[in-house]
Amino acid sequence: MRPFPIITDPTYKEQAQYNAFDKFWLDKMRDKRDLVLVYFTLRLIAIFIPMAILLYLPLPAYIWIPLAIVYSYLNVFGYKSRFTLMLHITSHRPWFKSDYQYLNKFLPWILGPFMGQSPEAYFAHHIGMHHLEANLEDDDSTTMHYQRDSKSDFAKYLFGFLFFGLFRLAAYFNKKNRPELRNNAVIGESLFFIGCVVLSYINWPATLVVFIIPFITTRITMMLGNWSQHAFIDASDPANEYKSATTVINHKFNSRCWNDGYHISHHVKPSLHWTDHPAHLLDNKQVYADNGAIVFEGIEFGGIWFNLMKKDYANLASHVVNINGMYESTEEIIAILKERTKSIAPRGLTMDSIRAANTAA
Repeated sequence: MRPFPIITDPTYKEQAQYNAFDKFWLDKMRDKRDLVLVYFTLRLIAIFIPMAILLYLPLPAYIWIPLAIVYSYLNVFGYKSRFTLMLHITSHRPWFKSDYQYLNKFLPWILGPFMGQSPEAYFAHHIGMHHLEANLEDDDSTTMHYQRDSKSDFAKYLFGFLFFGLFRLAAYFNKKNRPELRNNAVIGESLFFIGCVVLSYINWPATLVVFIIPFITTRITMMLGNWSQHAFIDASDPANEYKSATTVINHKFNSRCWNDGYHISHHVKPSLHWTDHPAHLLDNKQVYADNGAIVFEGIEFGGIWFNLMKKDYANLASHVVNINGMYESTEEIIAILKERTKSIAPRGLTMDSIRAANTAA
């Protein structure tokens, strides 16, 4: 275990001055701290749109094959997570003012399909369901009922999401009588699949590389991430977001992916700006300790997943931050981690049932 460290994850630093190009965008943006997202988006456009167009051209194999390999590598290993988590933060906090609302559609509808995201499905699932249901039993992506250090349980979790996720999401919105989000998700995903079919008739190898492989790998990495973010749940209080989510600090993942490692504070305050998460942890250390929150240092969610699949609790424990002396020994941490990965039997625990109980009280 580790004592509480100096946090090195990114926070906002005011620019000394802005050029004319900066000011053009800042005039349209809700928060100047998101200017960096504009430059990152322009980089993605410059890299992936021209390469995608070239892949659809009748190039000789000795040019097309290396280009396809480079495209796939950059997409899957270079920029996929960064794009998905930019889509994440702009879904919670739209980055353009209401007068420029159309610009908020660029990421999900134009750039998203190239990066493995079907239009509107991410917003519907993450904003319209996951945060409202807080990993409880009405959350289609809940990890509660799985043994979270089990390869077979993860395979079941992933298989269900890949093949039945959209149907279960639509069923959820039907149950909650929210047809607009249901229709947005179904229409966006359907248009994506129809587009892939049409483009496959034009050039199926290019469609496979440009759209289908990014889509499949994105779905896999999203569920791997969600599994790790909600791997350690206190069965006695699974609705407590300090006890159902996990935070990772001081890893390059946070610098690359907009502080996505701060998953506890993200659930506690979903609208918190990504640069404010380190301060939230520093200002609430005792709250984290009192609630038994699990914070890791120097490891990211992929590493957590890998160690869970190996059941390497000793290595996981070596990365746990001992906030305000909440643990007395490494053995205690290991016991807690093992206990909090156990599957939790269904018991009708939903946000609706919690609200009903609070109303009755």
